[in-house]
Amino acid sequence: MVGSPAEGVTRFQVDHETRMLEERVYGETAVVLAAWRQLLARLGLIGRDPSRYQGAGYGNVSARVGPFGDVGRGQRRFLVTGTQTGGRPRVTLEDFSLVERYDILRNHVRSMGSVSPSSESLTHGAIYDIAPAARVVLHAHAPEIWRHARALGLPLTRVGVQNGTPEMAHEVQRLYRESTLSGTGILAMGGHEDGVIAFGTTAAEAGETLVRHLARALAASS
Repeated sequence: MVGSPAEGVTRFQVDHETRMLEERVYGETAVVLAAWRQLLARLGLIGRDPSRYQGAGYGNVSARVGPFGDVGRGQRRFLVTGTQTGGRPRVTLEDFSLVERYDILRNHVRSMGSVSPSSESLTHGAIYDIAPAARVVLHAHAPEIWRHARALGLPLTRVGVQNGTPEMAHEVQRLYRESTLSGTGILAMGGHEDGVIAFGTTAAEAGETLVRHLARALAASS
């Protein structure tokens, strides 16, 4: 596995409306998601470190918002942390963007909020499309998991596929169909240094999956 450059660089076209998200509608979801993000930041899985990735922030989190049920692909709305927010120790609703629509084939996202959506938004959307029960996606940078991904039996995206691209979105969906990803809920990004994605029906499920595999990776490296 090799690392890829340009952490946090948005590679899709985005139509973004700058406006405040309504606290009464999205506040509760943002609070739960922000709490798990804060925990991941304390573990060093999300953040900013001058010694890593040329000092760029890393990691992002998202959660689906209603309506649920029979919602077409590309229309499964979700809150996602904004681009360039990785280094913030804590986030609030103002640090989230609402992705309303996304089109993997056109490499396009439509969103609104105080900040533009994470550069990984297409990958988050791809997971919500392929796994309708998924409600939360966590993208962390976990060197121990990434280095031991094969030994841990984790699905791996192909080395030549860059993060934040339609190719990555398609690659994640391919793994869901062809590997154990639908059961494990976690994958390593072969061409994105330290990149790991976990998802689940709740923030707790996704977070516990990530932390459990971190413990397995630490045991494997001892």
